[in-house]
This record gives sequence, structure tokens and C-alpha cells, in this order.
Amino acid sequence: MTDSTPDMEHTTAADAARNEAVAARFRRQRRREKVETVGYFIASFTLLLIIWELARAVELVNSNLFPSVWAVLKSAGKQLAAGTLQEHMYASFMRVLVGFSSGIFLAVIVGFLIGWFRVVRMLLDPATNFFRSLPPIALIPLMIIFFGIGEASKITVLVYASFFPALVVIYQALVSLDPLYTRAAKSLGANNWELFRKIILPQLIPHVVTAARVSLGVCWATLVAAELIAARVGIGAMMVEAQNFFQMPPLVLGIILIGIISLTMDGIVRAIERRVTRWQEKST
Repeated sequence: MTDSTPDMEHTTAADAARNEAVAARFRRQRRREKVETVGYFIASFTLLLIIWELARAVELVNSNLFPSVWAVLKSAGKQLAAGTLQEHMYASFMRVLVGFSSGIFLAVIVGFLIGWFRVVRMLLDPATNFFRSLPPIALIPLMIIFFGIGEASKITVLVYASFFPALVVIYQALVSLDPLYTRAAKSLGANNWELFRKIILPQLIPHVVTAARVSLGVCWATLVAAELIAARVGIGAMMVEAQNFFQMPPLVLGIILIGIISLTMDGIVRAIERRVTRWQEKST
């Protein structure tokens, strides 16, 4: 008995060293993947800027109509110094944030009701299919008549724009869940709350994140249309003003800002997805 104790300690120490080596190798791999991702990200946009300038240099586009990178940066610096660019960005961002978050919240609730309860699904499914086929931009004139050109009309359209794409994804996810897990949980005595918290919700979260990403893109497209039609402040309003005075650098700057903010918000959603779905095995 006493002779086996040193062997056990040696085995335990060897296992600990092996586990530490595996963990260190895993950390190095994660660091390499992060560096690679950042490198490709920078390379992608660097290539885009090179193509931009080359297109102007070889006159694939009219250089008088399409500004240079430096002209756009100069316009951004000028507006930043004046404080107008921050105002436009903040107004657009807050409109999207309020409309998008409200639409996703409602979509999760209504999507669960439609997907889980057959009576609700039979009652609401025809109306849902009708309204989701209507483009949000078509509602902008009606919302302006109802609410005026203030924030209420824009946010209402944005809620509509984010609600229906997310609703369809969440509803389809619920009705497509594998019933085997539900039946197994019920056979083990799980109540409705345990069934929802431990079986349905973990499977539903990835689909909710997907719905959020889809709705975010629709929301930004709708926002720009709404601000182009009726807004005094916002990125769309800035672009309309630039168009009216034939100022191309601010117009292109608005397009770039929309892409940057949308990409940033999408990155935040993806970061949340990675955190809440660590358990899920994914292919790379």
C-alpha cells in the first residue's frame, strides 16, 4: 500500500502537467486565430481602399463624381470638428437601437406564442404572413401622416422592420425543435418551467441571435429610407443635404458610416452569440 502512493502522486503530477500543456496549446491556438481574424479584417478593408483609389486613377468611375479617400476623411474631420457628425450618428444609432430592441423583444414573445400554442398559431399565422410580405418602406408615408415627421414615425417603422423577420425565424425555430428532448424531459418529470428553461431556451437562443442579425440589416436599410424621406438630423438626412448641394464627400461618408455602425452592431450581436452558445459545437 505504501509503495503505491508515490506512483499515484507521480501519475497525478503527470496528468496535471499534460492538462496544462493541452490548455497552453489551446490558448496559443486561440491567439493565432484572433490574430489571423484581425489580419484578414484589416487586409479586406485595405484591399477595398486600394480598389477605390485605383478605380479613380484609371477612370473606371468619374473622379469628379466619386471623391477620393482623402476627401471623405477630410469631410469627416470637418464635420467632427463642427460637432454635426456626432449628432447625425447619435440620432441614427438611437433610432435603430430603440426600434431594433423593441422589435426583437416583441418578436420573441409573439414568436413563442405562435410556435408553442396551436390556437394562437392558427389565429395569427395568416395575418403574420400578410404583414411580413409588406416592405417596411411602404409604410413610411402612412406613419408620417399618423405621427408626423418626428421620432415616433421612424421608430414605429423600425419596430415593424425588425419585428417580422425575427418573428419568422423564431417561429420556425420553435416548430422545428426536436420533440425527442421534450418527450424525454416530460418522462423524467420536468414541469413546464423546467422544460422551457433547460430544453427549449438553450436550443432557441442561437436562432434568436440569427433573427437579431437578420433584423438588424433590415432595420438599417429601413432607417436610411425613413431619414431620406423625413428627417432633420441623422445619417440619411446628412446624405440628403449633401445630395441637394452636390457635395459628394459627405454623401459617400454617410454610406461608409452606415456600414461601419451596422458592422459594429452586428459584431456585438455575434460576440453575445459566442458567449451564450459556448456549449454549442460549431464547424469553422
